[in-house]
Amino acid sequence: MNRRVIVALDAPRAKGALGIVDRIGPACGFYKVGLELFTAAGPSVVASLRERGKHVFLDGKLHDIPSQVAGAVARAGELGVKFLTVHAAGGRGMLAAAAAAAPASMTLLGVTVLTSLDAAGLEAVFGRRVDDAGAEADRLARMVRDAGLGGVVCSAAEAARVRETVGPGRRIVTPGIRPAGGPVHDQRRVRTAGEAFAAGATHIVVGRPVTGAPDPAAAFAGIAAEADRARRDVDRPVIAPLHSLIPPGNPDPA
Repeated sequence: MNRRVIVALDAPRAKGALGIVDRIGPACGFYKVGLELFTAAGPSVVASLRERGKHVFLDGKLHDIPSQVAGAVARAGELGVKFLTVHAAGGRGMLAAAAAAAPASMTLLGVTVLTSLDAAGLEAVFGRRVDDAGAEADRLARMVRDAGLGGVVCSAAEAARVRETVGPGRRIVTPGIRPAGGPVHDQRRVRTAGEAFAAGATHIVVGRPVTGAPDPAAAFAGIAAEADRARRDVDRPVIAPLHSLIPPGNPDPA
């Protein structure tokens, strides 16, 4: 069971999303529930995934006043969510409140720069010309690290730089993963699975290349195989050995 390649269930209904999970079968152990699916199905879809033995990445991208975010983080912890996202742009106070509310069983991830933003989009968000998305991702990642969160979400294009900032013990989750030569859809800064792990990612998120494929199980197997090769072959001394991140008695915490 692969828990480093996370499949994004960006679907409008629980029935369709869970159908994809069942088609992929035991090979995938980690799924992302995004805003659309969670709004449609609520906590029940998280429970259904947990009943199937899957880890759940709730991609809430929380961004509100500290007390509201802290409350939402605590409720997500009660659902048994493994990963939960908050926007780093919410500021130090919000990030610190979120970290304080998170149970030990859940990893909070700070979202840095969305992979859907190109140069024009970055300029619109930050109010100035942004020639280096990595600099903005790095700045936000530093704030996430200092607030005590367990990891960051960033493009694989910025992962190597962010790894130097957050150090060896934190998760780096990279969306915008596409097979070489495949369609990028609404993503802009995309990379392959192999490139992401080579850059220092601990987990990757892949959606439509798997969920939109005629055979989702085969598509997942192909991406997982590429990811496994990259993790075996690439020497990444800046990342702590996996065994040092695993608590005693827990063989695969993902």
